[in-house]
Amino acid sequence: MARQLFKKKSAHTQEEMGFVDHLEALRWHVVRSAAVMFACAIIAFVFIGEIFDNIILAPTKSSFPSYKWLCWLGEQIKIDSLCLGDVQISFQNTQLSGQFMMSFSSAFVFGFIAAFPYIIWELWRFIKPALSIRELKHARGLIFWVSLLFFFGVSFGYFIITPYTVNFFASYTLSEQFQNIIKIDDYLDTLIGLVLGTGLVFELPVLVYFLSKLGILTPKFMNTYRKYAVVFILILAAVITPPDVFSQIIVTIPLWILYEISIFISARVEKDRLKREREFFNS
Repeated sequence: MARQLFKKKSAHTQEEMGFVDHLEALRWHVVRSAAVMFACAIIAFVFIGEIFDNIILAPTKSSFPSYKWLCWLGEQIKIDSLCLGDVQISFQNTQLSGQFMMSFSSAFVFGFIAAFPYIIWELWRFIKPALSIRELKHARGLIFWVSLLFFFGVSFGYFIITPYTVNFFASYTLSEQFQNIIKIDDYLDTLIGLVLGTGLVFELPVLVYFLSKLGILTPKFMNTYRKYAVVFILILAAVITPPDVFSQIIVTIPLWILYEISIFISARVEKDRLKREREFFNS
């Protein structure tokens, strides 16, 4: 009897130790990810002056590449609204330590963006042992595609969405008696939200893949609610672009393509799952 209790106690201890070991492994993955992100943030902080002038504040300058590209495109297709005017915008800092703290926050955002592939790699190393050989085969190249979608989304948010947003809100006035003097931290929060938000939105195909693997999302569901998704995308595009149709189309098309790609991915996952179920029942 005592021996049986000892065995049960030992098994229970091993189970607890297994859970603790998983937490310990996760902790070290998080620590390594944070260390790499912190190192990238330090490098960004060293060059924070150049980063502010040449990257963060670049969308407020008429020399920003997107203004030239969009203006050239507008001339080619005879749509004048694509040629955005010079941005007339003034900034102010209202806090004693405002600029100093913005240096830190901006550096950490750049650190996160630069370290994103490594963070995903560490997360993959933690999840990988729990996957089967078949699942590992289907997940081949996952880090590359996740990173590529994120950087593509960040670039789209920075070069396309940000110029329209800055130009529209900087030039919008209710009366000639009002003058837009924008707090620099408000501008920075808007820029970070747009860039990181778009980067995460472009991860939709990856999210759909995992939700489909879990059986939570199906292509039938996505096809059924496609019209609602399109309406949501159009509303989102209308919010972040000036009030003209062509500008909204520029933002809508990539998001719509991502949704259609996600339906295709969900269908492939469901097809593979049904195939495995048939093989299981036939064996």
